[in-house]
Amino acid sequence: MRNVLKAATLESKFPLMAVEHGCIVSKDADLTVAYRVDLPEIFTVTTAEYEAIHSAWAKAVKALPVFSIVHRQDWFIEENYQPEISQDDLSFLSRSFERHFNERPYLNHTSYLFLTKTTKERSRQQSNFNALTRGFIVPKEIRYRETAMKFLEAAEQFGRIINDSGFVKITRLTDDEIIGTADKAGIVEKYFSLSQENTSCLQDMSLLHGKMKIGDNHLCLHTLSDPDDLPSKVGTDSRYERLSTDRSDCRLSFAAPLGVLLSCNHIYNQYLFIDDSAENLKKFEKQARNMYSLSRYSRCNQINRQWIEDYLNEAHSYGLTSVRAHCNVMAWADNLEDLKRVKNDVGSQLALMECKPRHNTVDTPTLFWAGIPGNAGDFPSEECFYTFIENALCFFIGETNYKSSLSPFGLKMVDRLTGKPLHLDISDLPMKKGVITNRNKFVLGPSGSGKSFFTNHLVRQYYEQGTHVLIVDTGNSYQGLCDLIHNKTGGEDGIYLTYKEEEPIAFNPFYTEGAPIRVRNKYLYSKRLG
Repeated sequence: MRNVLKAATLESKFPLMAVEHGCIVSKDADLTVAYRVDLPEIFTVTTAEYEAIHSAWAKAVKALPVFSIVHRQDWFIEENYQPEISQDDLSFLSRSFERHFNERPYLNHTSYLFLTKTTKERSRQQSNFNALTRGFIVPKEIRYRETAMKFLEAAEQFGRIINDSGFVKITRLTDDEIIGTADKAGIVEKYFSLSQENTSCLQDMSLLHGKMKIGDNHLCLHTLSDPDDLPSKVGTDSRYERLSTDRSDCRLSFAAPLGVLLSCNHIYNQYLFIDDSAENLKKFEKQARNMYSLSRYSRCNQINRQWIEDYLNEAHSYGLTSVRAHCNVMAWADNLEDLKRVKNDVGSQLALMECKPRHNTVDTPTLFWAGIPGNAGDFPSEECFYTFIENALCFFIGETNYKSSLSPFGLKMVDRLTGKPLHLDISDLPMKKGVITNRNKFVLGPSGSGKSFFTNHLVRQYYEQGTHVLIVDTGNSYQGLCDLIHNKTGGEDGIYLTYKEEEPIAFNPFYTEGAPIRVRNKYLYSKRLG
């Protein structure tokens, strides 16, 4: 009889111990606070606003104590649009619109933020001594109550700074949102199933070398952990060439190519490790002296010494904080053929950021394990690079996909990137927010660009929501719509008037409930005039 190794269970390796009062406590006594992040919509943020968002993140990070970890986790899951055709009051055109976009694929973006308080020893831990490699875990106690209370106060201050910026909003997650309920999955369960559905099912995990699988999904991991892989220059935003012209710029965040522009299932993890900055600089000073003494033996040592000197000069001249950072993109597909395409897509998007694509096959299980919500303390220290807070924050995702308006009044449009239908209120909601001061609209475009088509679409939906519409037009662009409404209402609505020299038009354009409207020497009683 052959020997069969017993498979390890998730319970025996699970690094989290408890979730209490909205905090995740690991078995190594790390304390984590979880948030949901609401970002501005894509193509709606200017350069000045990107700089304001970046400044708010920098101020908030500086409020955290030393040996804290900032972990941003952005989920991009492929979903299909489900049409709303079950309503009985839908018109023929509305029902046809919904059927046309049935199962239209799009990316659903969900962003989380985890703030973790760990210790100096845990921050230096390498991949050979984490919860995944140990045979058993002995839970540690949180001995210092004051340290935990100070961290929670700093986390509250972090949230106030971000929310006061007016561009980004973070909402603290509750215990049920973290661990889930009987009929709704929590973020931990969603992570292990690679799904954002409310009822997720845990699947088998295969943590083999270079062939990690979760259920039927094959995973691939690209990392930014080496300074040689990073671009020579970073910024808060970058130019999006596809929608930019010689006279106008379309701006996106610097890390936007790894966001909604990457059209595959993926998770983008961004880590920021706040160490003792003074201790880091002392270590670099010592390293620079060693490089200087060895510079006569190798030109590489002389160049490295110069780089370290430049880093130290920047830190001391501008009062910058030395931190460690790491970014990785974890993508997956349900077959090896699609996985090859996903690898190429991730690599090309990293190249757009002027980064060197590095497909990591060795540390995939370790980095996946460190990405568990609340387990950032298990991150291997050898996968980080040293930088400053301002530079590291440039790798944060700055925007999300388009969202439907909460207002019941509006019209159906589609997402610019994926074509997913959206409900937009371009009249009442912008005026309520103070974006506009009146409801006037101006449609501009060259011949054949679809001005009349859009206006027909807008007028038809406004009419179906009880709006009085009057159109003065040359070219008979709206006669078909008027005839459709006229025949449907039995002549009550959809009145279309054509100018003739022998019969000039004379009518009252204002809405009058039950009052007679004189048209060509005749009196008509109409609720709406189209």
